[in-house]
Amino acid sequence: MADRPKAFVVTTIPPDLRTALAQRCDLVDRASAGDWPDQPARGFRVAATTSMAGFDARMLDALPDLEIVICNGAGLDRIDLAAARARNVAICHTPDELADDVGEAVIALTYAVMRRVAEADRFVRSGRWSKERMTASTRVFGKTIGIVGLGRIGSRAAGLAQGIGMKVLYHGRRPRSGASYPFVADLLDLAQQADVLVLSCPASDETRNLVGKAVLERLGPSGYLINVSRGSVVDEPALLDALESRTIAGAGMDVFASEPNLDPRWLRLENVVLQPHSTSITHETRAAMIDRLTHDLDAFQNKRPFHNAAARA
Repeated sequence: MADRPKAFVVTTIPPDLRTALAQRCDLVDRASAGDWPDQPARGFRVAATTSMAGFDARMLDALPDLEIVICNGAGLDRIDLAAARARNVAICHTPDELADDVGEAVIALTYAVMRRVAEADRFVRSGRWSKERMTASTRVFGKTIGIVGLGRIGSRAAGLAQGIGMKVLYHGRRPRSGASYPFVADLLDLAQQADVLVLSCPASDETRNLVGKAVLERLGPSGYLINVSRGSVVDEPALLDALESRTIAGAGMDVFASEPNLDPRWLRLENVVLQPHSTSITHETRAAMIDRLTHDLDAFQNKRPFHNAAARA
């Protein structure tokens, strides 16, 4: 490329992405840019962010020369696509690269909480094994998994769940064309039928607090919740109450209402498996994400076609 664009780094990005961008752009971090985004910063054609940090209209206003935003992650709920489209700013993200690993993590969390893997590890490490015996765990094979959101991640989780002998049901705004699993139109009905309720739906105003007290009561004292979506999809105080009172049996959680500053009630619970929003962090997915983002940035710079989420919104 003839010119080397300036890139504004909105938040902390993974080191591998930073290295790849530094090979193509001159990076400037938000912390070194004065009062940004309250004051316009000129000359930046590229910006880098993450799905969790997002990119809103105020940020777009603060970078008047911006042409493209590189987003590390699949989620777009914190990116103002309409504002980007209005300003002719491209948005590149990684919609396909995370599905296999997050779908796989759904199964890992299911085994971890139902078979009490993390709890058993703590049991051994604390020296309790020499004094007492673990009580029984719950078999996964033959149970029913209810998936909320049969998109890329939900579909991958469904296929893996079926492969380990689980019955698969799903819920969404409408039946998914070509899906071979039974569709359940009412979320309360799905929770009633499921042994494991999996949240893999997008975060939006529509899905905020989608799972609250009523859904958890339907899931019941032998039911488990797995959340790989966003913390906002769950009424977290209601879930904590349900876990503490054993209204539900347990939960596997990769996402929370306030990350990484968790409600301390989480840390006192034995019937949960906690993950640091890490279900997609594998060597394979990281490499695929970097390939995707750098391919799209190079294509943009060289005026070749690339995936622009703002144009498709």
